[in-house]
Amino acid sequence: MPVVLVMISLDFLAQPAGFDLGETGGWLFDASQPLWQAMLIGLSNTLRVSMPALLLALLLGTVVGMGRLSTEPVPRRLAGLYVNSLRNVPLLVQLLLWYFLLIECLPAPNEALHLLPGVWLSKGGLAFPWWAPEAGGWSLPAQEAFNVQGGAAVTPEYLAVAVSLSTYSAAFVAEVVRAAVASVPVAMVEAAQTLGATQAQVRWRVVLPQAWRAAMPPLSNQVLNLIKNSSLAVAVGYPDLVSVGNTALNQSGKVLECMGLMMMTYLMLSGLASLVMNLLGRHSRTVASQ
Repeated sequence: MPVVLVMISLDFLAQPAGFDLGETGGWLFDASQPLWQAMLIGLSNTLRVSMPALLLALLLGTVVGMGRLSTEPVPRRLAGLYVNSLRNVPLLVQLLLWYFLLIECLPAPNEALHLLPGVWLSKGGLAFPWWAPEAGGWSLPAQEAFNVQGGAAVTPEYLAVAVSLSTYSAAFVAEVVRAAVASVPVAMVEAAQTLGATQAQVRWRVVLPQAWRAAMPPLSNQVLNLIKNSSLAVAVGYPDLVSVGNTALNQSGKVLECMGLMMMTYLMLSGLASLVMNLLGRHSRTVASQ
């Protein structure tokens, strides 16, 4: 049988990219720069949307998970509706829904919504205050004739990815929190109540710190899932690692090399996230045993 040899070479990464990038790449990158820099921009955009979405998912999931355990029927039912609705709808559908809502329902950039002092929202994205060292202070966005100028801004694509990732993952985090809280011994709760602690103090100062240890392994899975699910950002044109990798693949024709680079990058990101979560879990076990 004939033997087919596949030659793998990364020399193509030094070639000019031949395409531009949006988001952070708009001012860090141009088409004349090499492909490896484009891949780094794609990686930075992936981290730029994944990290805020992860923090929001953990916070929102914790609140919803505690709501699932509430003795009051209204918050318990609302939390249950949130969990059962979002976790049973594919993330890609939610991502597209958020994207089309943002670009269809928001006003034009010259008529942006003034949400808070210095915060504007429109089809052009979300503008917010940002520290500008060259200006010697904070740069505040302001409505101009055609759009909002000043400060910093994120695009509708970024908002759609960040919101869909965080709200979808929060539904799974909520169930993790609920199960972890249910595993806390009832005697510990009764002891806190005997000492005069309120219901809120029992939950947030006694139950949650103890439940954190039990929640770490399943939370690690949700962290990994969120990072990997960020690859769906390509569906709305957000220039993440997969989007840039696909463009580089089409430009260079190096299918195996580009796919291999993307796979190795996600493997490293997942490995780093697992290491961080394992360290946090070890620390929580050490604290609980003291």
